[in-house]
Amino acid sequence: MQVTEELIRNVVERVLAQVGTGGSHSGAHASNGRSHRGRFGVFDNVDDAVAAATEAFEALSERTIEDRKRIIGHIRRISIDQCVELGTMEMNETKIGRLVHKIEKLKTLGEKTPGVEFLRSEVFSGDHGLAVIEHAPFGVIGCITPVTHSLPTITGNAVSMIAGGNTLVVNPHPSGKLVAAEGVRRFNEAIYRDLGIDNLICVIAEPTIESADAVFNHRGVKLICVTGGPAVARAAMKSSKRAIVAGPGNPPVVVDETADLDRAARSIIQGGAYDNNLLCIAEKEVFVVSEVFDAMMAAMDRAGAARLNAREVDTFTKVAITSVGEGQHKHDVPHKDFLGKDAAVLAKAIGKNVPAKTELLFGETDEHNPFVPVEQMMPFIPFVRCRDVDEAIAKAKHYEHGFRHTAIIHSNNVRNMTKMGRALDTTLFVKNGPCMASLGLGGEGYLSFSIATPTGEGVTTPLTFTRERRCSLIDDLCILGAGARG
Repeated sequence: MQVTEELIRNVVERVLAQVGTGGSHSGAHASNGRSHRGRFGVFDNVDDAVAAATEAFEALSERTIEDRKRIIGHIRRISIDQCVELGTMEMNETKIGRLVHKIEKLKTLGEKTPGVEFLRSEVFSGDHGLAVIEHAPFGVIGCITPVTHSLPTITGNAVSMIAGGNTLVVNPHPSGKLVAAEGVRRFNEAIYRDLGIDNLICVIAEPTIESADAVFNHRGVKLICVTGGPAVARAAMKSSKRAIVAGPGNPPVVVDETADLDRAARSIIQGGAYDNNLLCIAEKEVFVVSEVFDAMMAAMDRAGAARLNAREVDTFTKVAITSVGEGQHKHDVPHKDFLGKDAAVLAKAIGKNVPAKTELLFGETDEHNPFVPVEQMMPFIPFVRCRDVDEAIAKAKHYEHGFRHTAIIHSNNVRNMTKMGRALDTTLFVKNGPCMASLGLGGEGYLSFSIATPTGEGVTTPLTFTRERRCSLIDDLCILGAGARG
């Protein structure tokens, strides 16, 4: 069976029909008091979704940690076993990125997102008794997810949030709403059939700006988690609720004169071309020390990237970068027609033919080319020649824009690594590898696609979505000393 956009729409329409969602999709409406069981998480308004998630939270609160593990197990299993089908649905709907990476993201998030094993308690014992610090859930968490990773972000968030004892209401990006609804339906149905709890993950079937605002401001939502661009990140941080925000990035790469250039080239291609550069952690611009600049460009050629000459770079810049806004608010942005498209598609736009398997385009620019300051989200990377490593680090800091998101260096000089790490102060700092290694894909550590940089939580885990509670017993259960005497 060929998975098409029409098929995806038909599946979701059947789901909505089965659960009786009615015809209004405008955002928040009054709940009609009907039972939410059997809805499998798909709702047409925010009030009903929050009510269902609240009901599910109350049911989850009565269950054990082992039950949470079983619930998460279903999400993991579906994400892994059905990654080809669901990844294909996402690719067909969003039409950005690369299919192989849509599939891989679902599989790896199913495998590597941290679960209940990350929960821990702390104990303080002394002459005056015992204090236990435990991590409790917030309740219903409101989530905004991006078109770049619609279902993968839901998958990762659901595992971590439910591990912490929470439920969630998701307002997905409108261009990824169909696969979001279908994935959520499958997760909930499997959980319901096993444990009898429905709607642990709820999704708004027809998301809008109004429904996002309703999620932000709903009194039943206790915490907000946003993964998206600058506008939605700013909106979340202005909310009256605590927000965990994964905002924009423009990760720079520095290559110094001590680097293994062939390894650097392979890493830049692997990270910069992953899902056609849609990752916020992906390599976006490269600053190379002049001494090795030409050798670095040759290493990129050997590694299989396609080089654009100066004229081609200028032509491509004019078609792939556009301006929006007016007056002092006017700024450059990537042209939507090129977001997440294959390298061969980008090349064709300027009349250049490259092999279909080409993963990345690159070319020399100066620092003022718009591709340097703009988070381009397409597989073209500008290379900028720098006098020395100090100039390269200074330019990297400037064009990272103070997001403190991600930075990468290729070097065998520990002092240069240290200097850059201190200067940029980013949440993720990668040495001698592709960007994904910072998330445990080729490096060590756990995986999440919610990397909270503006609000400081970093790569999220179940503990990110919990609140501390202290339980104190006074003057008893201190068995190592004399303790208090009656």
